[in-house]
Order: sequence, then C-alpha cells, then structure tokens
Amino acid sequence: QVQLVESGGDLVQPGGSLRLSCAASGNIYGANDMGWYRQAPGRQRQRELVAQITWVGDTSYSDSVKGRFTISRDNAKNTVDLQMNSLKPEDTATYICYLYDYTEYYLGQGTQVTVSS
Repeated sequence: QVQLVESGGDLVQPGGSLRLSCAASGNIYGANDMGWYRQAPGRQRQRELVAQITWVGDTSYSDSVKGRFTISRDNAKNTVDLQMNSLKPEDTATYICYLYDYTEYYLGQGTQVTVSS
C-alpha cells in the first residue's frame, strides 16, 4: 500500500499564491507518475486532472491552470508540489494528490483551497 498526505491548502484572496505539497510513503519501489486532481464544491462526481509529472520530470497541465500552476517533484523524498499563482475563485476546490506506479492508482484525502475575498 501507498499512503499520500497533502498539505498547504488555505483561504487566499484572488490573485494570491499557494504551494501545495504531497508526501508519499509505503510500498514505493520504483518509478511512478504523480499529480494533482481537484474536485470543486458541489461537484462530487467530477474530478479534474490539474497537473501531472512523470518520473523523469515531464509535465502536463489542464488548460484552466496552464501558465499559472507549476508542478514539481523530488524522487528521493517521494514528494510532489504544486505551486499555484494568480489564483481565481474558480480554483476553489479540494486538491487531491495521486501516485500511479504503473499498476495501481493511489489517492490522498485532499487539501482544501478556497479563493475568496
């Protein structure tokens, strides 16, 4: 099993920045992909893939965050971060970290980001 713990969620004003972190632990034996989903309030069945990063550092982003969010990882520490700039009210959501070890997907519990004045 793999456990994922997110941190860094907070209340922030529009235009502000936040940095989310996710630490993975457990049975991590090799290469994997990591990333972030988000789930907006009232949309319990819709999960948006925000950003992902491969083991070798290739990244991709959803169009809604491209140019504003940056994903990074530390393979030695099994961590992935999401730097979020120029935040908008529509970025309000629970942000959920994932790890895919090419066999299974593992999800964290999520951290809440609220963008509001």
